[in-house]
Amino acid sequence: MFQPKYLSLYRTGELNERIEKAQELLRECNICPRRCRVNRLENKLGVCKVGKLPKVASYHPHFGEESPLVGAHGSGTIFITSCNLGCVFCQNYDISHLAEGYEVSCERFAEMMIELQDLGCHNINFVTPTHVVPQILEALSIAISKGLHIPLVYNTGGYDLVETLQLLEGIFDIYMPDFKFFDSDVAAKWCKARDYPQVAMKAIKEMHRQVGDLVVNDRGIAERGLIVRHLVMPNGLAGTRKIMKFLAQNISPHTYTNIMDQYHPCGLAHKYPEINRRISEKEFADALRIAREEGIIRLAD
Repeated sequence: MFQPKYLSLYRTGELNERIEKAQELLRECNICPRRCRVNRLENKLGVCKVGKLPKVASYHPHFGEESPLVGAHGSGTIFITSCNLGCVFCQNYDISHLAEGYEVSCERFAEMMIELQDLGCHNINFVTPTHVVPQILEALSIAISKGLHIPLVYNTGGYDLVETLQLLEGIFDIYMPDFKFFDSDVAAKWCKARDYPQVAMKAIKEMHRQVGDLVVNDRGIAERGLIVRHLVMPNGLAGTRKIMKFLAQNISPHTYTNIMDQYHPCGLAHKYPEINRRISEKEFADALRIAREEGIIRLAD
């Protein structure tokens, strides 16, 4: 019977050591590539606008995620307030930019995980977790003591430091990064992160090193592995061909890849003519064709 690896880390005391290392990163915050260097333990705020305590916008069983996560009872999704990336077109703009949500103690954070597990959710799915990794680890220890035993999903924009991800080895069984842009100029314009492509490539390599290709059980439910999301943008701005080539050649042709067609102008997208429209059916069909041409053989339904 499958058991998440974090249970053994908890039993050996390794999880406590990871918590201490992660907490120390908050003292001069160095958790993500922004490297704000503020003391979040004293509630100083950097780019993510989150201090010592985590902030949560909502939590509930989610049935709109990838089918291996959703199953019959949903993915236990916790929407974390704010984001270290901040794309101007974000479809959760009120959460990522306007910081909609409320501070919670790590004890309450843990209770949310248990509540979602008790509802039958197949996993605990942290949306935009990058900037609250230390708080997630602290809450996880409490949740395990209360009986948590389902996989954890790291649902990220892909702007993650390898050093931080290494603290998570054996804790997250499922990584689900976006790979948004392959062009540095595009990334600089839409999310003020010129180094996004380089960071995302390194992060996805590390994630795959830890968990490998996606593995599902006999009911089709994800137990372990990598899922990559790619949002098709108007006018080819996402760099789909180069991203698919990277995944096929540098990660695995069996990478479970979700090419998404739901882009629509949100947030500040109306200010930029290049992205102030939905994508066309042809643009989406072309993206699927490109993925296959570049060697990706495991596309999400």
